[in-house]
Amino acid sequence: MKKTVIAITGASGSIYAETLLKKISAAQNQWEELSIVMSDNAKLVWQTELDTDSWKNFPAKFYSTSDFSAPFASGSGQYDTMIIIPCSMGTLGRIATGVSNDLVTRAADVILKERRKLICVIRDTPYNLIHIRNMETVTLAGGIICPATPSFYSRPTTLEEVAATVVDRVLDLAGFDIKTFRWGK
Repeated sequence: MKKTVIAITGASGSIYAETLLKKISAAQNQWEELSIVMSDNAKLVWQTELDTDSWKNFPAKFYSTSDFSAPFASGSGQYDTMIIIPCSMGTLGRIATGVSNDLVTRAADVILKERRKLICVIRDTPYNLIHIRNMETVTLAGGIICPATPSFYSRPTTLEEVAATVVDRVLDLAGFDIKTFRWGK
């Protein structure tokens, strides 16, 4: 059973976070604890892009970005996976430089120091050299950079299906057993 924390930052791409929350909620038999930390900017972007506050409807415990007493702010909390979706370049930069100024960056630091799974779903484009070097640094520290780049093998026909191609890849990386399009099958 997994202990997973999902962080949602203020980058564009709330559809990815919403799709992930729907799919991970449907896989409740695979996790023991699901925690969510969401920045104020993420809530604003979600409301702007999705015209809803549906993030409140998921079966998880929510934490503010300033709550350093959250169990995943310490390695003793034994969370095995952290997914940051979407992961802003500012968040990625703070993680890469070890700046733990909020719960998102502190939790990412903990996940990396404990050699657990950190998945950063970056959405910004194009990349500048600072972004590329920050991606390299996080990768060298053990994190996984998973750009929100959809695939089209499954012939998605809606925005939700397009977003699901990225989210299914993230769930695969996180070790969840999901049913999804598989190349060659």
